[in-house]
Amino acid sequence: MVARTLMIQGTASSVGKSVLVAALCRIFRQDGYRVAPFKAQNMALNSFVTPEGGEIGRAQAVQAEASGIAPSVHMNPVLLKPEADSKSQVIILGKVDKTLKASEYYKYTPRLLAVIEDSLRRLRNDYDIVVIEGAGSPAEINLKQREIVNMRIARLAKAPVLLAGDIDRGGVFASLVGTMVLLDEEERDIVAGFIINKFRGDISLLQPGLAMLEERTGKPVLGVVPYFKEIAIPQEDSVYLEERVNATGRTALTVAVIRFPHISNYDDFDPLEEQGVAIHYVDDPGGLDGADLIILPGTKSTMADLAYLRNRGLAEAVCAKARVGTPVIGICGGYQMLGRIILDPQHVESEQSTVPGLELLDVETTFTGEKTTTQVKAVVRADKGLLAHMRGMDITGYEIHMGHTGSTLSPFQVTETPGGADDYPDGALSADGMVFGTYLHGLFHNDLFTRTLLNTLRRLKGLPDDTSGFSERDRHYDDLAEHVRRNLKMDEIYRILMERADA
Repeated sequence: MVARTLMIQGTASSVGKSVLVAALCRIFRQDGYRVAPFKAQNMALNSFVTPEGGEIGRAQAVQAEASGIAPSVHMNPVLLKPEADSKSQVIILGKVDKTLKASEYYKYTPRLLAVIEDSLRRLRNDYDIVVIEGAGSPAEINLKQREIVNMRIARLAKAPVLLAGDIDRGGVFASLVGTMVLLDEEERDIVAGFIINKFRGDISLLQPGLAMLEERTGKPVLGVVPYFKEIAIPQEDSVYLEERVNATGRTALTVAVIRFPHISNYDDFDPLEEQGVAIHYVDDPGGLDGADLIILPGTKSTMADLAYLRNRGLAEAVCAKARVGTPVIGICGGYQMLGRIILDPQHVESEQSTVPGLELLDVETTFTGEKTTTQVKAVVRADKGLLAHMRGMDITGYEIHMGHTGSTLSPFQVTETPGGADDYPDGALSADGMVFGTYLHGLFHNDLFTRTLLNTLRRLKGLPDDTSGFSERDRHYDDLAEHVRRNLKMDEIYRILMERADA
């Protein structure tokens, strides 16, 4: 039987569509259905490598995890990764296709519709329910005729749409009613109801607004989901970082993550928060004060963001902190920056052929046109500095990078990729072990590795080790499902799901 479909669209970006899809995937899984997520086109710098070595949006990997299944390129057949100079790298079915400007991309979308339709068909043949996520707003007048992710996909999938609005930012009733006004009649018919997300306060005070919304639109409110902080679900939209800067309270350890303009895969650091660390995303030198660890994260545009680092005075500040003993870690693009020099002879990233690095690691990087995307298993080779007491520890992660960085002192050794056993070094380590870089995303999702590293930082600070239990990602999905189930009219949503599919 072809899967039933349900779609979550929103009045804007960052209204919580991705998390609502993850919650519904978990709920349907708990109720005994084989469920999969789907997003036709995603624009995100947070990405993930699937078991087959394809690159998809991180949100769809999270939603697959909530569904209890392995992520697939068909869950996000088109991924756009913004670059400098108003261009985006276009990734189709997990592989880089080309880099285009926005005007060029929209001429390209008719070809992509066939790819999207095939991926959706595959998922519908393999699962009972497919929960689809939209992007931004379906009422963007300048994009409606060219979009391939909202109402066009709802029609293609014959999916009823639940329209979500974010009440925490204000204006939720105007945005929901306004969206409905700007949709055409056929699109309004597709909308089956509303979800109001991120509510704080006494819901009884909201009732007049809910009644007005239903009266003005003729559509039911299917739930009001309260705001939550205690449930740790990785986020994809960089707007999320704006909500988090300095939001964590004072804790024993503080980590400063450089907030690059093109920061990518910042969910790498969610496990640090889950283990009680205060994460601060910083964009000025003062933000490094008091940090027990500085992290240069991944970036889609290494050379442009390295220039940003220098222009903001952060490059000099990071080096100064490292010289007085503050540990520094670079992930992917951040790792490339820590070296002596970055070479771009083919101008893959920039018109510049050579850019000096921060010289905290004795390596050089050369960009190439070929992109590496693979899941890996590895082992820790080092046993000093930040990696003390870790030699021989098994870890897993994934690589997403363009370029090669040579090193004679590597902290990790890759032992396996999806193709089978392998054997190559990863990363670089300073002589004292207090600075290291790696291409491995997902490093901190290795609980034992992260806990051991954090305890090393605690000992450097004169604090006792933390011996409490590891984080439990699966439990957070169950907590999310319970929270959303409790606040949505799931009986009504099931009725919509079944009746629309039968129709």
